[in-house]
Amino acid sequence: MGRVVLVTGVSRYLGGRFARIVSADPTVERVIGVDVIPPPHDIGGAEFVRADIRNPVIAKVIGRAEVDTVVHMNVIATPLGAGGRVSMKEINVIGTMQLLAACQRAACVKRLVVKSTSSVYGSSPRDPAMFTEDTGAKQLPRSGWGKDSVEVEGYVRGFSRRRPDVSVVMLRLANTIGPGIRTALSEYFSLPVLPTVLGFDPRVQVVHEEDTLEALRLATMGGVTGIVNVAGDGVILLSQAARMAGRPTAPVPPPLVGIVARVMRRSGLADFSPEQIRFLSYGRVLDTTRMRSVLGLEPRYTTREAFLEFVYSRGLHGPFSPEVVGRVEGALLAITSAARAV
Repeated sequence: MGRVVLVTGVSRYLGGRFARIVSADPTVERVIGVDVIPPPHDIGGAEFVRADIRNPVIAKVIGRAEVDTVVHMNVIATPLGAGGRVSMKEINVIGTMQLLAACQRAACVKRLVVKSTSSVYGSSPRDPAMFTEDTGAKQLPRSGWGKDSVEVEGYVRGFSRRRPDVSVVMLRLANTIGPGIRTALSEYFSLPVLPTVLGFDPRVQVVHEEDTLEALRLATMGGVTGIVNVAGDGVILLSQAARMAGRPTAPVPPPLVGIVARVMRRSGLADFSPEQIRFLSYGRVLDTTRMRSVLGLEPRYTTREAFLEFVYSRGLHGPFSPEVVGRVEGALLAITSAARAV
C-alpha cells in the first residue's frame, strides 16, 4: 500500500499547490487536504475535507483515513489574511496544539512535516552573519508570526519527545517569494513608495516558491529529520531590491516608524508589523549547509533570481526596473568588448 498524506492549509496558495504535487507521486496512495473553506484552486487528485484543525474533529479525520504522514502548512503569516490578530493566533497556536494532540493519539502517524519560518531567529543588531539551525535568537520575536512560530516549534518539540517513533522535520523557510504567492514582503515591494528605516540597509535573503515546494516534497517523501534552514543562495541589500523593483524609498526616522506602520496597517496597504520593521532594519541570513547535505535540495533560484522573477511577474516598472538595468548592463558589456578589441 502507498502512503496516506494529510496536508493542512490546502485552501491557501502553497498548500493547494503542494497537495497537487504530492497527489501526483506514484508512491502516494491518497492525499487528504484539510481547511475550513473549499480551495479556490485545483488540488489535483487530493481529496478535500472541510475541517478546522482547532477542533478535535481533526483526530477523527486522521484516524479514519489511517494517515501516516502529516504536513502542517496552516501557520498564517499575516493577520489580514486571518481576519485579525486574535484569529491568527488561534489558528497558528491553538490549531497546532489540536493537530499535534490528534497525531499523538494516532498510532498510524509516522511522519510529521512542519512548515516553519526563519522569523523564529528574530532580527537584531547582535545577529550573526548567518544563522545555523543550532543558533539561538539574540532577541526572540515578541509579536506576530515570528512569536507564533516560536510557540509552534516548542509544541512540535514536545510532541517529538512524547512520540519518539514519529519522524519530525521542521523547515525554517526564508521569506518565500515568486509569481503566485502573496506575502507581507511581496505586498511591501508592490507599494508605489517603500518606507524604510533611516540609516539602515539590511541584507535580504529569499527563497523562490518553487524551491519552497520542492523542499516540502523532499521533507515529506524523504528520510530527513530535525530542523533545516531553506533559502536561496546569496543576498541582496534592501536598497538593491528597491532599485530592481523600480520603487523609490522614503527613509523614515526610527522614532516615527511606529506611527507610519500603524497608518499603513489601518489603511490596509501592507502588514507593516513590528516584526517586519525589525527585519527591514537588520535583515536576516541563513546558513543552508543542511539544506544541501541532509535535505538534498539544490535551489533552482538564487535570492537575486527569485526576486527578479517576482518583479517581472508583478510587472513592476520604474527608473531602475530590471528592463532598464538589463539594457544598461548590455550597453556596458558592448562598450567593454569594443574596448578590448581595439
